[in-house]
Amino acid sequence: MRSAIGCDHRGLNLKQSVVKLVTRMGHSYKDFGCYTTDSVDYPDIAKKVAEAVAKGDFERGILICNTGIGMSVAANKVMGIRAALCRDVFSARLARQHNDANILCLAAVGQETADEIVETFLTTDFEGGRHERRLGKIRAMES
Repeated sequence: MRSAIGCDHRGLNLKQSVVKLVTRMGHSYKDFGCYTTDSVDYPDIAKKVAEAVAKGDFERGILICNTGIGMSVAANKVMGIRAALCRDVFSARLARQHNDANILCLAAVGQETADEIVETFLTTDFEGGRHERRLGKIRAMES
């Protein structure tokens, strides 16, 4: 699996840990920034990652900021993106199974928690079935 990964200055340390996890899992990734703790505007990073995922260049995206809220709001403005803010494994699993979320948004949480959430998000498949009908309604809202 190929993932697009990005963060703002508050998510830099966690992003570095996530990159290591993704690599250990045998996945490839592209880092869309940021690369230092200098202040950046999270919508700029969210847009780059979301557009890359929406175009199909990447199967999934991971965005990290202090709360995860700003990244999820910004990413969801890109047509075709279903970004989910997940703070636990349960929500990460259901975001994939029920919503076919294609971008995981994380708060700057502890590394162990983040690792469990990321691993769950990247390894859980969409269930389809009744959920496909609901996603169709969401897609219709975008047009």
